[in-house]
Amino acid sequence: MSERRKPLISGNWKMNHNHFEAIQTVQKLSYQLTRDDYDAVDVSIHPPFTNLRSVQTVLEADDIPVALGAQHCHWEDKGAFTGEVSPPMLAKLNVRYVIAGHSERRDLFDETDEMVNRKVRAILAAGMTPIMCVGEHLEEREDGTAEQRVSSQVEAGLADVSPEQVAGMVIAYEPIWAIGTGRTATPEDAQTMSATIREVVRRSRAPTRPAACASSTAGRSSPPTPASSWASPTSTAPWWGERRWTRTTSHASCSSVTRRSERAPGW
Repeated sequence: MSERRKPLISGNWKMNHNHFEAIQTVQKLSYQLTRDDYDAVDVSIHPPFTNLRSVQTVLEADDIPVALGAQHCHWEDKGAFTGEVSPPMLAKLNVRYVIAGHSERRDLFDETDEMVNRKVRAILAAGMTPIMCVGEHLEEREDGTAEQRVSSQVEAGLADVSPEQVAGMVIAYEPIWAIGTGRTATPEDAQTMSATIREVVRRSRAPTRPAACASSTAGRSSPPTPASSWASPTSTAPWWGERRWTRTTSHASCSSVTRRSERAPGW
């Protein structure tokens, strides 16, 4: 019998907030979250690079049980890569989660599956947890190749990653066609793709099995809508994609999180 997995809710702030605003946002968030909230879910926030040190200081000084995350990193430890940040630099700031392969990085900065894989392995090597993003565009969903596209992203992203490492990762399913378009992914959409992702991992990383694997919806919606998507046995909490995420946020752009944790060895 497996343990009930603990959902992860991650807030991606994108390119928002200076470090003064970041400090205020973290403090306000801590006032709204209760001990029951922390007992029910894990929470991570992903500020811009310029805010990481300020946010780290607040989280640690005030003993706020929220994990610090980064939005992106390079795969090299150091070198002539102007504007980039390395995994060891993030690890020194006690960053726990790092996003790899976000749809905006793939679309706007031409990140390939190979680049995402190199980042995933570098993040793991630095002792942090990757949140690897996968998802299909509208044309891929309409022409029936959505599952094929997501499966190929998962397989490529996990290349040369050990089963033990995969078991502790997070995979975030982003239905790109439902973000900012007015269209909404249904709970059935999320559960179907979650099952696809889990099957790829099960097939390619046996005998290790991810202990928790699930999805929720994406697009602009109120919190009760995503909650309906991760209430099933194969679901977990959403990843709010705007800087305004709080317990009482009325609207946010969210993508789903597929969590792998060694806390629950069977599923």
